[in-house]
Amino acid sequence: MVKGFFRRKVDTVLGVDINEAGIKLVELGRSASGYTVQGYATQALPARAVVDGTLLDLEGIGLALQQALSRLHTSARQAAIAVSGSSVITRVIEMEAGLSDDEMACMILMEADQYIPYPLEEMALDFQVRGPSAADPKRVEVLLAACLKEQVEAREAVLALAGLVPRVVDVEGFALARASSQDFASFTPGRRVDGAQWALDAQGMGVACGLALRSFAG
Repeated sequence: MVKGFFRRKVDTVLGVDINEAGIKLVELGRSASGYTVQGYATQALPARAVVDGTLLDLEGIGLALQQALSRLHTSARQAAIAVSGSSVITRVIEMEAGLSDDEMACMILMEADQYIPYPLEEMALDFQVRGPSAADPKRVEVLLAACLKEQVEAREAVLALAGLVPRVVDVEGFALARASSQDFASFTPGRRVDGAQWALDAQGMGVACGLALRSFAG
């Protein structure tokens, strides 16, 4: 029924940003004092492996991800990855306050054709309550995310080829927005990370870091 874009809490995770330009991979850990960059790497992709957010060459991308992981020297296997492109749909809708998650899910499925111009059986859906409606305190704002299932499945397949397990499937725009509020250069560098180099590279790893941060949110 609902395929989660908003997922579970972990203590160490790999943020995996895959786009036309290549792969950006970051391993983040969390401690009482904040976040630690355990390691990061970039890797080029074969030509046209990714087009408009669609992963076309799964084997080539999986091999590139394996190469990035090898250079990272990490034992972490939990990964956060993002969907992007024209098939990703996000909407903020309003619903009655006090509904359970199951009740909200049922209502969203019943009304999904108002928001999603694709057959529902082809879509992965998830939602997250953002808070009370500014216009009506008896209602709440709900963030709805939808994506073609094949886009999610392709990313899960690439992670599996590299021996990784998906913990979060997010939306690239959400990860980027999350990243914009962070000073990644202030994250504590781990023993495998050159702190001075990380300060230079940090902003370029924004989406990957934003993905990892989402997994820490619960």
